[in-house]
Amino acid sequence: MRLRLDLAYDGAAFSGWARQPGLRTVQGALETALATVFTRWGEPPLLTVAGRTDAGVHATGQVAHLDLAPEQWSALLAKRGSTGRSPLDGLVKRINGIAAPEGDVVVTRATVAPDGFDARFSPLWRRYQYRIADADAPRDPRRRGHTVWHAARLDPAAMERGALTLLGLHDFATFCKPREGATTIRTLQEFRWDREPDGTLVASLQADAFCHSMVRAMVGATIAVGEGRFGPDRLEELRRAETRTSAFKVAPAKGLTLTEVGYPADADLAARAARTRARRAPEGDGGRVGA
Repeated sequence: MRLRLDLAYDGAAFSGWARQPGLRTVQGALETALATVFTRWGEPPLLTVAGRTDAGVHATGQVAHLDLAPEQWSALLAKRGSTGRSPLDGLVKRINGIAAPEGDVVVTRATVAPDGFDARFSPLWRRYQYRIADADAPRDPRRRGHTVWHAARLDPAAMERGALTLLGLHDFATFCKPREGATTIRTLQEFRWDREPDGTLVASLQADAFCHSMVRAMVGATIAVGEGRFGPDRLEELRRAETRTSAFKVAPAKGLTLTEVGYPADADLAARAARTRARRAPEGDGGRVGA
């Protein structure tokens, strides 16, 4: 039985998504909780995630799946009989209570996944936001954990023009940390900058997938444009060079949040997963998202 988990977390206290020995990670906290829940029923379930976020990156719309053995599913159904609760509601409550009683990672929903669903390979797109409070925005202490404070005044119109030059299907090697055997070809579907009523600058980005460091690198490049260090057209030149550069700094992790993962209709999930797996499986990067 495959289950879909919808997740949210504050990345500040985690060393990223992926389990790492001796470090607190989102995957580690959740899988440890699952091992406790199913300690009497076979091997602990493992999580497959839509995109592995790096240290300090947040999520409000992360998605993962896990596969339960028949005896594990039967154990959940038995819990329903004794408590009267939905078995999945009970599972969510137990995972959250064990993984993070302080609430910095939360399973917001658990559902039985449709046939063909794969959290990593089925998505059509991933969506992110990046928040910056520049000299024209207030310094709100309540938002300091997920908003970068930038001392200089930025020009969002110039940043928007630069962002638009990056849209489309390209090799984004300039903006990706290299990984052996991994492709850096992606389709960037959306990249825009808006200033909220309170003055905070918010970048919205969407792509079929993001390679390692891609989001924060592109944000850092547009910040350089917003500061006037080079013009918007320079971003297209840098992209075409397909080479890592010191022309801009990668933006800090804490401003980045994974907000949504988009999936096709249920009938198309398996076909989408098969196509994506054939294209990306050699990478071995777990559908990594830029951070």
